[in-house]
Amino acid sequence: MVCIRPATVDDLMAMQRCNLLCLPENYQLKYYMYHILSWPQLLHVAEDYDGTIVGYVLAKMEEDAQPGDCHGHITSVAVARSHRGLGVATRLMIATHKAMVDVFAAEYVSLHVRVTNRVAYHMYTDSLKYE
Repeated sequence: MVCIRPATVDDLMAMQRCNLLCLPENYQLKYYMYHILSWPQLLHVAEDYDGTIVGYVLAKMEEDAQPGDCHGHITSVAVARSHRGLGVATRLMIATHKAMVDVFAAEYVSLHVRVTNRVAYHMYTDSLKYE
């Protein structure tokens, strides 16, 4: 069973490891630190029964938004291959969406996804109703 919970500073190394194993876009540890110090409510991890971090979502609020245009941005989502197809990424995204609305009153959320990443594209458009 996988538990979705808010990330802590102690999770950052495991989040970076998950990123390195799962995605072609990689970030330095200071980038994770910047996110958790700036928007601690928006980072979530998926933790397996044994305490292993098997997924994460790295998100932020747009800093350069125009007045009246409060919105969040998904920087990165990753789930270990062993845990894909179980709805983990969707659950991570829902947790972050909720925090964006509850804490920052976000009106919408943006992200970038490669069109070749059909699984992610399906999740965003069909499951999460991104346009």
